[in-house]
Formats: sequence, C-alpha cells, structure tokens
Amino acid sequence: MLKGKDILSTYQFNMQELDLILNTAAYFERKVKNSEKIDNCEGMVFASLFFEPSTRTRLSFETAMNRVGAKLISMAGSESSSAAKGETLEDTIKTVDGYVDAIVMRHPMIGSAQIAADIANHPVINGGDGAGQHPTQALLDIYTICKEKGDIGGHTVTFLGDLKFGRTVHSLGYFMQMYGNKMIFCSPNALKMPEKITNDLRARGADIIETDDAAWALAQSDIVYVTRVQRERFADPAEYEKCKGVYIVNKELIAKAKQDITVLHPLPRVDEIATDIDDYEGSAYFRQAHNGLYVRMALLALVTGRV
Repeated sequence: MLKGKDILSTYQFNMQELDLILNTAAYFERKVKNSEKIDNCEGMVFASLFFEPSTRTRLSFETAMNRVGAKLISMAGSESSSAAKGETLEDTIKTVDGYVDAIVMRHPMIGSAQIAADIANHPVINGGDGAGQHPTQALLDIYTICKEKGDIGGHTVTFLGDLKFGRTVHSLGYFMQMYGNKMIFCSPNALKMPEKITNDLRARGADIIETDDAAWALAQSDIVYVTRVQRERFADPAEYEKCKGVYIVNKELIAKAKQDITVLHPLPRVDEIATDIDDYEGSAYFRQAHNGLYVRMALLALVTGRV
C-alpha cells in the first residue's frame, strides 16, 4: 500500500494507511522489546540528510535504520556537505539518490521535501521542512495518544504555545480532525495558528476554539500538546523575547487542568514545561519520543516494501 511512496505531509494519508502504519509500528515495538531478530531491510542503504539541527528525529531515524537491518549514510548540518560550497538541494538529492534505497531529510525551507521527492527515484521521507510539515512526528503523536488514552478519537486536545511556526501542530491538526477530536488553539496573538490551516480544518468539519487562556483551555482538555517558542524562526530577536515564556506548564497549571490530562511535547523543551511535572503520571513526552523509533521503523519498511 505504501511501497515506493514518499512521506511528505499528513494530508496524504487515508484511514486505511494510518491503521497500517500504526499496526506495523506496534509489530516492530513488540519485536524490539522481545529482543527478536529484525532483518526486514537487510541489504539496503538509507540516507539521513539533516540540513537543520535535530536530536530525536535524526537519532530515532538512524536507530530505526539500524534496527530494521539496513546500513546508512548520514549528513548532520549543511556545513558538513557541499551545500556549504553552494551546491543546490536539487543537485544534492540527484547525487544521493544514486547511492541509496530511501532518503530521510530535514531542511529549513518549506516545500523542500516536495522538491526532493520530485527529483528522487527512491522514496523520500520528510523529517521536517522549515515551518511546514513534520508528518512522522504527527504519526508518532497519534501512536502515543492511542497508547496513553486507549484510542485516538473522542478527545479534546489543546495545542499550546507557538502555533504559527510549529510544524508539529500544523501536521497533527489534520489527524485530530480525521479522528473526530475537538481542538483548542491556545497561543498569544502573535503566534496564532495560520488562518490558512485553521480555515482548512474548519472546512473539513473540525471543531476548533481559539483562546489565549491556558488555564481555561487545560481545564477542558484530555490532552495538551505543548510547543516551544522557536527562536530560530524569528527574524527579529526582540519579537522572540516578547513571546518566550508566555505559557509554562507546571504543577500549578496542572492542578487547574482536567483530571488525568496527558501532556505531550515534541521536544526539545526550553522553559515551557517545568521539570516539576516530569514525575506526573500524565507527562508522556519522553515516552512519546521513544515511540518515534517504532513508527519510523514501520515507515522505512513500508515504503521499501519490506513488510
């Protein structure tokens, strides 16, 4: 079903494909936890091209490549490639595509993953394209929600923080609409969800409330998805200083939240989640990060037809 396909955006998936990805992730999770031999992609080589800094996405993808039995070539930072000499993205992809069976890429430019996919003959997986999409993060998010809550749909979900530049919430919003969740977009006015995305979700039937009141939003919510205010997306450092630290999820705020609220975050965190809630049972952000391994194993095996 997904063999040979690119993974570029959450908008590309239907429910049957999502079920396949989640079930395949669960299959690989069982195999890993049981220390079973996994050799689905033995004999293959994958490329990990990260033109932007990354910890979880890059390392979980590279671990996934190793776990499914493949070998990898990697680039961490454009300064370590011929991009530093002025080579175009197009030429880099044309070159690397001749070496590998699939490409995972993160790049600061919106639409870069589509450019790569148009050029490459092998599958391209988008590991984040600027402030655009981050589909594999959204897939591990719904996998986490299913594990934490027992199902993906029927919840009220607050997206909290930087909704303007946060590619993770841009991606996840569509899945939340697909599964029939109510959404609360909570942000300062300067970091509101782009109208294009909000309007599109509403046109698809999404139930959305917009507010800047975090305490009220969390009191209504089964899940809060917290996002970092991203310094690297601001052209004006003074604007970043105005927005950073506007919301901090701590014990005081959790005490006002709906009972058993689940706290998610794509990480890294700066000051938007206090360490004093790390031991709160509903703090799932590190479990969420670990789930990325299984989802990315599934994607690599599925797009190469090895599962």
